[in-house]
Amino acid sequence: MEALAAGRLKEELDAALTQHPRMQLLLERALRSEAVKTAIVHPVTFNSLSGALAAHNLGLIEAILVGPKERITQCAAENNLDISALVIHDSEHSHHSAEVAVSLVRQGAVNALMKGGLSTDELLGAVLDKVNGIRTERRISHVFYLDIPLYHKALLVTDAAINIQPSLRDKKDIVANAIDLAHHIGIACPKVAILSAVEKVNPDIPSTIEAAALCKMADRKQIMGGLLDGPLAFDNAINREAALEKGIESEVAGDADILLAPDLEAGNILAKQLMYLGNALAAGVLVGARVPIILTSRAEKTAGRILSCALAQAAAQPLTISI
Repeated sequence: MEALAAGRLKEELDAALTQHPRMQLLLERALRSEAVKTAIVHPVTFNSLSGALAAHNLGLIEAILVGPKERITQCAAENNLDISALVIHDSEHSHHSAEVAVSLVRQGAVNALMKGGLSTDELLGAVLDKVNGIRTERRISHVFYLDIPLYHKALLVTDAAINIQPSLRDKKDIVANAIDLAHHIGIACPKVAILSAVEKVNPDIPSTIEAAALCKMADRKQIMGGLLDGPLAFDNAINREAALEKGIESEVAGDADILLAPDLEAGNILAKQLMYLGNALAAGVLVGARVPIILTSRAEKTAGRILSCALAQAAAQPLTISI
């Protein structure tokens, strides 16, 4: 049964990685690195438990299960999953699972979190708790790592999952988080395109004013480690010819590593368009807390969970790039 499951997983990964060499490289790098101790929060569903077990067996993570022990073992038994080698921290319910997992981070027992069969709000409630949470001075944000066949390199898109209507102060943190993640995956000076509907500052479009302010913050070293430009419309952010046709002279235009969306709606629509119409393969991670958080959908299949584990594994490693 285990051999059959491993064979199916290989087929699923091979199919997912077809035409996605940059995601393949991300996974291969993670497989060569040390497994990251990861608390799997409330893995009481097949997708969450099997995904964590697969990532553990591949050596991406050292999975530590946190949830009601009886429900976890029942789920494993019903789905023929061998979790005998995994440590289980028993909890009473989903909220308690989140609290226990966060406490393991505070104790230094784990270096990453992975969402299981609970809601994002439940997990973030424990992460952001003012007394017992693991927040930092930065606002947390989500970053998608996208391998798009028609783009010449990997693309990070932020924020498409957490911050609904980020303020200028929030966007400063969101940009800094994405730059840090880019450093962790080996991009020494990521180029950040700050998106809007147009590429000129327009007082009637607040995102253009905020884009200009973020660029000035970078000039004044309030944001470091990357090269910022904006406002940029999507076409001239990712297409050099489109930028030149509009007279935009920029090192970022047409060569962006990071796309900063003006708000969650725009970011979410953009990321999903790239996935479903642009054949992009995606991994995602939540950054800005003390440790990376693998924040997959409860319906996410095993391959998607493994790729997000690979991204989190990179984010959890010591940073070697100096600013």
